[in-house]
Amino acid sequence: MSEHYIGGFHAVIAALEDSAKKPFEVLLADSRNDERSRRVRELAAALGISVRTVGRSDLDLKVPGLRHQGVLALMPQIELAGEQVLDAPASESRLFLALDGVQDPHNLGACLRTAEAAGASAVIIPKDRAASLTPVARKVAAGSAERVPVISVTNLSRTLERLKERGYWLTGLAGEGEGTIYDVDLKGPLVLVLGAEGEGLRRLTKETCDRVVRIPMMGKAESLNVSAAAAVCLFEAFRQRHVVKR
Repeated sequence: MSEHYIGGFHAVIAALEDSAKKPFEVLLADSRNDERSRRVRELAAALGISVRTVGRSDLDLKVPGLRHQGVLALMPQIELAGEQVLDAPASESRLFLALDGVQDPHNLGACLRTAEAAGASAVIIPKDRAASLTPVARKVAAGSAERVPVISVTNLSRTLERLKERGYWLTGLAGEGEGTIYDVDLKGPLVLVLGAEGEGLRRLTKETCDRVVRIPMMGKAESLNVSAAAAVCLFEAFRQRHVVKR
């Protein structure tokens, strides 16, 4: 992907504060004159990045359909994390989240935000037939897309097999899982594998997992949204892997 815009104050401020690659320029709607817009101006000025004031309709034309909140940043070409991240030693602290064909960029962005909060090492997504790091995904991620490595792979099942050979334990999530996410040990080198909205894990992906578990449900709800399910699983892993101080 070539140069692209990201929108929303969380994403733009994160790009100015944390991103290894800084924006080329920032566009602010002429109607914005509040604390967050002043913060953007201050950060950009400190980095020598120009801020242009434009009409809100101009922002709408650059990113149709994106709720940009009146701010955009023009970013360099997206460079996803290389697969060499997967070849790092399988230490006890390594935790990957693998998403098997998640389609909605809102869900991908929410998963990225939760992955960062839970200390995930990276998020793995397929290159084809799945959501990518669109401006919408980056806005929902609220800066996490700039801080959590995202690895796009050609063949997810082959990648999971490769991780298994390197000592990772693959835990898939499906409604028909034999045990629950609370019954299994989630410490050590781990890959949490979640499926697409509606369809869940594909057969080959499920067969690649070492175990398949479920989230226990009450009431009549059959399943959770994939981003909600990812939050449950990631923070159960976090709970097991860290002593939480009260």
